[in-house]
Amino acid sequence: MGAGHAHRLYRHGHSPVHRLPAHTKIAAVLAFVLTVVATPREAMWAFGAYALLLAAVAALSRVPARHLLTRMLIEVPFVAFAVLMPFVAQGPHVEALGMSLSESGLWGAWNVLAKGTLGVAASVLLASTTELREILLGLQRLRMPPLLVQIASFMIRYGDVIADEMRRMRLARVSRGFTARGVRQWSVLAKTAGALFIRAYERGERVHLAMVSRGYTGTMPTADETAATRTQWSSAAALPLAALAVCLMGWWTL
Repeated sequence: MGAGHAHRLYRHGHSPVHRLPAHTKIAAVLAFVLTVVATPREAMWAFGAYALLLAAVAALSRVPARHLLTRMLIEVPFVAFAVLMPFVAQGPHVEALGMSLSESGLWGAWNVLAKGTLGVAASVLLASTTELREILLGLQRLRMPPLLVQIASFMIRYGDVIADEMRRMRLARVSRGFTARGVRQWSVLAKTAGALFIRAYERGERVHLAMVSRGYTGTMPTADETAATRTQWSSAAALPLAALAVCLMGWWTL
């Protein structure tokens, strides 16, 4: 974790949100997501309030809305699942747009969409204002098991390496006139997957031996031990505390 690792999710900036220590932002996002999950689904206005809170953070961090929305497309599979819930859930049905929809399924779909979207938006904001290296160091400062931090670090560092290897293998197939048109070509793709696994395994062995030869003992050195000030913790806590107030009001108004 000694060197930076820029990622497409991160958007360089000098806003107050960017300057907050990573571990304070991670704790704030986790507390915010837990608060959103604890909010009753019937308090629909509360989720609008959460969205406004995230919009305020995005404006403060100067992250464009287009940047956030395009990176939230990862939620599409969950949206598809939520759309199916009113059609497959059991219980009383209601008529809407000429269709018979499950009432419990509608509530379940709303619950998944609202809470999932807010959680994804908060996570994208965190990734957009914090470098991946800082996130890993922040997790370490929050006493996350070191082994998990190292696994995440290696995954981030060498995920792009494996992706480049896949692109080179695809270009090699195309240059030899290969085109996947049907089941008959599956054997070639299976052999490609096997070759990719072997190459990745061998590369991992070489990297591990290189690390051991340089004194690796199972823990990664850290050069950033800066503690957050009380002011920085207070600034980071503003979002989850505001969300907690909304959550309590949501339960109170039921």
